Amino acid sequence: MTFFEQFTPIQQALIGTLFTYSVTALGAALVFFFKSINKTVLNGMLGFAAGVMIAASFWSLLAPGIAMAEELGQVAWLTASIGFLLGGGFLYAVDKILPHLHLGLDTSQAEGVKTTWQRSVLLVLAITLHNIPEGLAVGVAFGAAASGSITGATIAGAIALAIGIGLQNFPEGAAVSIPLRREGFSRTKAFLYGQASGIVEPIAGVLGAMAVIYVRPILPYALAFAAGAMIYVVIEELIPEAQREEGGSKTDVATIGAMIGFSVMMILDVALG
Repeated sequence: MTFFEQFTPIQQALIGTLFTYSVTALGAALVFFFKSINKTVLNGMLGFAAGVMIAASFWSLLAPGIAMAEELGQVAWLTASIGFLLGGGFLYAVDKILPHLHLGLDTSQAEGVKTTWQRSVLLVLAITLHNIPEGLAVGVAFGAAASGSITGATIAGAIALAIGIGLQNFPEGAAVSIPLRREGFSRTKAFLYGQASGIVEPIAGVLGAMAVIYVRPILPYALAFAAGAMIYVVIEELIPEAQREEGGSKTDVATIGAMIGFSVMMILDVALG
């Protein structure tokens, strides 16, 4: 029996997402050592995060979801498409409602409903927004592994997903706290804001695991839903931010980062899953 197998699937999801949250906090802790972050380095970080999420969406979510849909006698392509589009639609709706501000933009360019919230809060909410599907993905992965009957859905695969999400959370934590420090926040306050962006992951992870365990027929949809939400974040937020304002070799770093991130996640999932 492995360490994870002694826990229930919901406990496994909580442990996995607490790990991803803790890595976010570690990344945010870089603010105690640096006051600014080079744009080229940030581009590479965002590209890496995008690559990890793209690979995880297929290897850890869509492929097992399609396999389970087939085993349940569902029309696999239809189940995957519906779940995938619902995931993207959910993030689209939240994106239009939740006030948030992307890095590098003026407060007047904040998205969502109009609010008088401080710029710092809006910046944190932007990262929090795409931590929701990350936590959900880890929770659903552990829930899928608990079913014990899905090709490719294993505890090892869920652990690989948690590790991959954790790896890309490290630069995300830094990408929140360090810009806040540059804007005049104290190191402690910038760190607290940065790590706070990851708190939503354990919540989403536990809810995702509970949903698929207690309502097993929705599992293929849930896996595709998480994948759609993650891809939405990559296309709507990570890639544009990595390419904003800079050109030439500086944006090439983001592309290289994405390739490396995809490869790392693919290796983790194939080797461990």
